[in-house]
Amino acid sequence: MVKLWVKTLNTTYNASGAAQAARQGDVIVIVDVIDMSTTAEAALEAGALAVLGASPDNCSVPVTVNPEKIGYYGGKKALKCNTGVVIAAEPRLIEKEELRLKEIQQVIKGVERAGAEIHEIIPNIGREVVELTDLKDKVMIIVSPSGGTAYDAAYNYGAADIITGTIARTNNKKGNLSAEEAANRAIDSALKLKRGITVVAASSNSMEDVYGAQYICQLIMNKGFLNM
Repeated sequence: MVKLWVKTLNTTYNASGAAQAARQGDVIVIVDVIDMSTTAEAALEAGALAVLGASPDNCSVPVTVNPEKIGYYGGKKALKCNTGVVIAAEPRLIEKEELRLKEIQQVIKGVERAGAEIHEIIPNIGREVVELTDLKDKVMIIVSPSGGTAYDAAYNYGAADIITGTIARTNNKKGNLSAEEAANRAIDSALKLKRGITVVAASSNSMEDVYGAQYICQLIMNKGFLNM
């Protein structure tokens, strides 16, 4: 008997919600408007090969995260494509490099264990990130306490695929075009993998994330994803 694929579409919140959705094997969309997923969208526009998210060191969440594992995965991906890694981290202020380094040692350890080169460490500042370095054909790892941690949890709990999405405008996308792009990416991945979609508001305390996740979820529905 052929097993019928039942399409599902959900929204959830925080790293714990991302972990639960990943256990179900869903395609996960991480929405962290300020700034992780907006940084990611700008990086992809600028030609980044891939964008990953990771938890800062010593981040306290009720689910398993492993930033070193993300760093290793990103490093291996960079090596395979003969490129390097750019790490974006907080705080946003450019002159606070010492504080950024303090929070990303596990990711750095993973990248180095993979044998890849870290080209630059920059602030996680949203769409302006493209003004700080050349991201074309690089692997970017964004370390942040909300979006990065939700991504990290989804990865460690076995998500079918993890993408990012934002409702913020970027350098090349105005209006709702960023959200449309996120919805299309999620649908394409879910159809390819025959999985459901869960859109994750990276922080339930951020209205931007909550509204953004709900909006992207509505776009996915409007595009007919749930139609049989």
